[in-house]
Amino acid sequence: MQSKTISGKMTNYRWMICTMLFFATTINYLDRQVLSLTWKDFISPEFHWTNSDYGTITALFSIFYAISMLFAGRFVDWLDTKKGFLWAIGIWSLGAVLHAFCGIATSGILTGKWLVGFAEAREIIGTVDNASKIITVSVALFIFARFVLAVGEAGNFPAAIKTTAEYFPKKDRAFATSIFNAGATVGALAAPVTIPFIAKAWGWEAAFIVIGALGFVWMGFWVFVYHKPEVHPRVNRAELDYIQQDRLADQKIIEEVEAPKRKASFIDHFKYKQTWAFAFGKFMTDGVWWFFLFWTPAYLSSVYGMDSTQSALPLFVLYVITLLSIYGGWLPSYFVDKKGMNPYAGRMKAMLIFAFFPLLALFAQPLGHISYWLPVLIIGIAGAAHQAWSANIFSTVGDMFPKSAIATITGIGGMAGGVGSFIINKSSGVLFDFTEQTQMQFMGFKGIESGYFIVFSICAVAYLIGWTVMKSLVPKYKPILDL
Repeated sequence: MQSKTISGKMTNYRWMICTMLFFATTINYLDRQVLSLTWKDFISPEFHWTNSDYGTITALFSIFYAISMLFAGRFVDWLDTKKGFLWAIGIWSLGAVLHAFCGIATSGILTGKWLVGFAEAREIIGTVDNASKIITVSVALFIFARFVLAVGEAGNFPAAIKTTAEYFPKKDRAFATSIFNAGATVGALAAPVTIPFIAKAWGWEAAFIVIGALGFVWMGFWVFVYHKPEVHPRVNRAELDYIQQDRLADQKIIEEVEAPKRKASFIDHFKYKQTWAFAFGKFMTDGVWWFFLFWTPAYLSSVYGMDSTQSALPLFVLYVITLLSIYGGWLPSYFVDKKGMNPYAGRMKAMLIFAFFPLLALFAQPLGHISYWLPVLIIGIAGAAHQAWSANIFSTVGDMFPKSAIATITGIGGMAGGVGSFIINKSSGVLFDFTEQTQMQFMGFKGIESGYFIVFSICAVAYLIGWTVMKSLVPKYKPILDL
């Protein structure tokens, strides 16, 4: 039953929903950052990991995430937003906590001693002479924990984008998305100033448990905060009319939403150029963000000799810079409101502007010889550009597709992004070990520095390539009305 407050002044409950999405995304990125901030100083010495081992774990996480995204969107569309989000964050929080028990499980598999504590497990593993067996077992266990984490985390963005489409009109969606997507930056920002210190004080296992528990807290709030805007007692008629202004303004969309239609199959979603444009844009660019997320702590360690606590300040500054991405949601609104563009055209113009900023990554390694602060600042600017790009590319889904298909299309794009991330993370780990072992020279750089220069260069041009292909596939705004 609908319950609406009769009032001339519009309520703003949609921003409460956006705040919940922001915190979910913050927790999402905190959980995936724990490993990158603990493996070099705490986990690698215990389990004898190399860059390639870590690269394998992060790459497989990406592919698990990619495959899960393909189905997560469909799952959220099927369960609908509230239940879908609860399942997603519950599963990934469980996966986050599971990482903490990989040491005990390694001890149990290698020696048969299972009923031990974290510290005792570390001591037992230290007595095992076969390093290759320790590596094999521990990597396999972490891969399983990352699998559970990936399956759950895959549901975050499909559910968040679907929620945004439910609570915001098209012209505001990029801005709302940029706000909740800033949670990725805040999560990455909070991670280096909390996780290494938790690990140093109470052990790396505690970092996974403490951060993983945050998701269960969020679930308790979501149960009470979220309802559909049409039936939410905190959303009055004026706000509902504002939210649904696109439907009210376009009779074709009203007819499309209300008219009975056949149930679209999953394969049907791949028939449209709009799907492939979104997927290719994600494929080219998601891996760049995940590379910066997973490898920047290792970069500061390998090139500049910093441990996880010494790198906390540079990483904090880096992610403060990425908060500039919030302007990524404002810029297309400016083009729509002030220049009279349709939302898609405004977004694509904004995305082209953002695509030029990552070119600065070409200079990260050359300028790094002056000061490590220069690559930190450059990576921060590239990260801000990515998050601004990301907010807009997500919003193109709501521009083009009906609400019933948004989570599914978001999942397909997420799968493509995960594949791109798998490629860059796995190949980076192999490349870094190779360049370090052979002391390879390239463009004036030697050893692992040459490896980072190569990957930074790839990251620099990825956005312009992605934008060009997207624009070629969908040159003009053309919504899909038959899904």
